[in-house]
Amino acid sequence: MPTRSTTAARAGGLLLAGTLLSGCFSAGPAGTGDAGGADAAAPDDRIRIAHLQPPRSALSPLSDDAFKLSRWSTAETLVVLDEAGDAQPALATAWEQVDDLTWRFAVRPGVTFHDGTDLTAAAVVRSLTAAAGATTPPRILDGVDLTAEVDPADPSAVLVRTAEVDPLVPQRLSSPQLVVLAEAAYGDGGVVDPVGTGTGAFELTVRDGTTGATLERYDDYWGEPAAAAGIDARYVSDGTARAAALRTGTADVVEAIPVSQASLVDEELITEVPMPRTNTLYLNTADGVLADPALRAAVREAVDAEGIVEGVYEGRADVAEGLLGPALPWAAEGRPDRTPTAAGTVPPGTPLTLGTFTDRAELPEVAVQLEQQLEAVGFDVTQEVREYAQIEADALDGAFDAFVLSRATVLDSGDPVAYLYSDFACEGSFNISQLCDPEVDAALVRASRTPPGDARRAAVLEAERLVLEADAGIPMLHERVVQGESARVAGAARDPRERLLVLPGTSVG
Repeated sequence: MPTRSTTAARAGGLLLAGTLLSGCFSAGPAGTGDAGGADAAAPDDRIRIAHLQPPRSALSPLSDDAFKLSRWSTAETLVVLDEAGDAQPALATAWEQVDDLTWRFAVRPGVTFHDGTDLTAAAVVRSLTAAAGATTPPRILDGVDLTAEVDPADPSAVLVRTAEVDPLVPQRLSSPQLVVLAEAAYGDGGVVDPVGTGTGAFELTVRDGTTGATLERYDDYWGEPAAAAGIDARYVSDGTARAAALRTGTADVVEAIPVSQASLVDEELITEVPMPRTNTLYLNTADGVLADPALRAAVREAVDAEGIVEGVYEGRADVAEGLLGPALPWAAEGRPDRTPTAAGTVPPGTPLTLGTFTDRAELPEVAVQLEQQLEAVGFDVTQEVREYAQIEADALDGAFDAFVLSRATVLDSGDPVAYLYSDFACEGSFNISQLCDPEVDAALVRASRTPPGDARRAAVLEAERLVLEADAGIPMLHERVVQGESARVAGAARDPRERLLVLPGTSVG
């Protein structure tokens, strides 16, 4: 718990940050991006957002900046994902698998881009081809050879082909990195400019570098008209300043309120959404002291995840029941029973190396608590804590007996198989646990080949069961999105995948 003096210091910093930030969201002429004076009245019908990070690639949709475009409802994809991760219509009204390698998508009629040109099958092909042919293709296409063409039999449809069988093609096309933009967006040298070229409810009109962006309601939107007149977005990397923007009413929607600041803000302004991100203790199954399954089980029994949630995350996280958390509701509902390995007795003084990194502020604190918990059952723990760039290679080489990692469990396709394969398959590229179990590998292959739906989810949970029974990873907690919403905003999205934020129906007043 924070001390009285610490709380006072935090509060003082929050007030100072609020004073410094107050001018950033003040009203200026619509669409100009001007901040105006610090005492100017906030516009009644515009949504003010304080974002965690500035764009890294000038809002190019081929980068992670694409997620800002989707969170502003300015650029759209052929399909979207529902809560369960199943594909639903967006710019495509329907789709079907034509053969093992080919999918056909019907393009929604009556849609216009923000520059007034029409959405056509040819426009979809142009956007998908630009993404697939980029010098650095979007992450969602890693290892995927994807091509697109207008259906020769129907000029209102698109044929999407992959070089290998891929049951997740519709889910892939939901990635914000595969948004469909007007022809004017695509310039020389692979540059993609989203200003005025999307199809969403809000048109991006001003891109102000790493300072902010301005969007206006697009009156010819094909779907539900936007309730707000526009969006004024600012990039505020300092967590104290973001919390201050919420507390002082200078922002309506605030990303990523730090846990250390959340307690200083009115709880009615805080929303918490489970993230598909799990804080896991990876155990070295191949070398060292934890190659013994009984001692890995002893580690599992020693870990007090509830104590870590309360002590480090101040209760703003969920104790893990598995590798997949509450951001995937079907995981808890369908998780099969496990038969855990019996824990062995730890000989006093058994050495154990524990690694983690400093880039995520909570992880060194988690490591401190784990050291205490493990030493209480007989281990002699030595910690190594470095910056992630300096420790990743050693972790992947199996240099540690145990490693604390916060890991996204659902990647861009909305499906957890890629994460499970990467982290726990014998040939997985991120196999910190050094696990090489033929039964686990076979389960992961079965899951990857199963079409989306209940059968695939059951196969995923079976693979998770085998990994957990091997004690290759001890899931401790699932992180949450801590989002701030002012009293004047209604209908903001609370999205575990962080793809949505301002919806057409989001309003202020």
